[in-house]
Amino acid sequence: MEDFLQFITEKALILMPALFIIGIFLKKTPHISDWMIPWILLVVGVTGAIFLTGDTIDGIIQGILVTGSTVLTHQLYKQTSKKDN
Repeated sequence: MEDFLQFITEKALILMPALFIIGIFLKKTPHISDWMIPWILLVVGVTGAIFLTGDTIDGIIQGILVTGSTVLTHQLYKQTSKKDN
């Protein structure tokens, strides 16, 4: 995982816990389907990364990487704990 993090700028790392928390709130929202949550997080992640980096292309790349990392980490945790039950 350490090698993967070299591609994410330090500025964009703050988005990972923010996206995780937003995802938790979205999951508890009754009118939002589960399939919509990753797409909403992607839009928020890309928008936040563009704002933080100040560059559109770099922001899009960073937003995709940060959102992907957050969703993947959450799914790995969720599926691993589900396996134990």
